[in-house]
Amino acid sequence: MTAITINFNNVVKLTDDQFYQLCRDNPELKFERNQWGQLIVAPPTGGETLKRNASVIADFVIWNRQTQLGEVFDSSTCFKLPNGPDRSPDVSWIQIDRWNALTPSQREKFPPIAPDFVLELMSPSDSLSVVETRLNRVSTKMR
Repeated sequence: MTAITINFNNVVKLTDDQFYQLCRDNPELKFERNQWGQLIVAPPTGGETLKRNASVIADFVIWNRQTQLGEVFDSSTCFKLPNGPDRSPDVSWIQIDRWNALTPSQREKFPPIAPDFVLELMSPSDSLSVVETRLNRVSTKMR
């Protein structure tokens, strides 16, 4: 299955708080936003992909518990990136000093911070070129 991008910008441009509330009101759906404010509805993850994702997250959590260098997040965490989009990587990690610099309110909603590390697992239905384009758009604008 492919993610669907919906452009409501000519009807309504969601504020960050409205986008957060939309996500909270629809927990069964995974929403992201691109840098133009368009909604991205991601399809559900299949069993094999979710199994691989859980294994990778477990490895990161174990490593992080041993090193205590930062915080690990799964794909349920949406980050408000500095260049505009709201993204939920499969696995992300933030250095502890950068995480602690956020206010409690910023940590509670969609943290306004780019993770120091992200890992995106590809499903069999994902296209490498689409994933690369998406990641390049985010990383290029983050530099």
